[in-house]
Amino acid sequence: MNTRFIRISLKKRIFIIVIFIIISVILVALLYFFKTIPHKQYSNSDFNIETYISSVDKDNDGIDDQTDILNNVRTYIAKNPKYKSKYYETGYPDDEYGVCTDVVANGLKDAGYDLKELVNEDIINNKEKYNIEVIDKNIDFRRVRNLDVYLKNNSISLTKDLSQIEEWQGGDIIVFKDHIGIISDKRNKKGIPFLIHHANPIQVNYEEDVLELYGQDYIIGHYRIS
Repeated sequence: MNTRFIRISLKKRIFIIVIFIIISVILVALLYFFKTIPHKQYSNSDFNIETYISSVDKDNDGIDDQTDILNNVRTYIAKNPKYKSKYYETGYPDDEYGVCTDVVANGLKDAGYDLKELVNEDIINNKEKYNIEVIDKNIDFRRVRNLDVYLKNNSISLTKDLSQIEEWQGGDIIVFKDHIGIISDKRNKKGIPFLIHHANPIQVNYEEDVLELYGQDYIIGHYRIS
């Protein structure tokens, strides 16, 4: 084997290794950007933020509303619901499926807030605010636009500015233009909280560092039940 062939072969191997490294770095960066690789998590204490505890315990279970909602949401997503939009005669999904509004509805229901009944009552009393032609209590509480109106009428409205990190607490509800979720008590390195949500059928994790990815302009509401 001559020296020239050895040099060419070595160059090819080095070239292949370099290309492999570049592709690997790009792949890891993409997986991290799209949240397939979990991000490092921080807590309120890392930013000297006092954890909010509600003075209300709606269902009298000994757990304040804010903590109760967060715990209930985690219990719900632990069941790994599959994303599918369906109509239920029971209102609440009674199978393995769900959508973004079901994360919120289940979190609040087991804290003493039955959104199926509460939203229906608010629609009847404030129909002009909802822009609904036919009232259907089995589905109305599972629509983002209706929940935004209900929350505006019946909860505490808070800042939509993500830079005010101390104003965002686990158990808060965040509403987007066409999506909704619960704020996590976990935060990223900037102090911006993770989001607990169910956005689509291919979602890998239900609790994600996605608020910056969604962008400030996508947020239309930030609420606290009590």
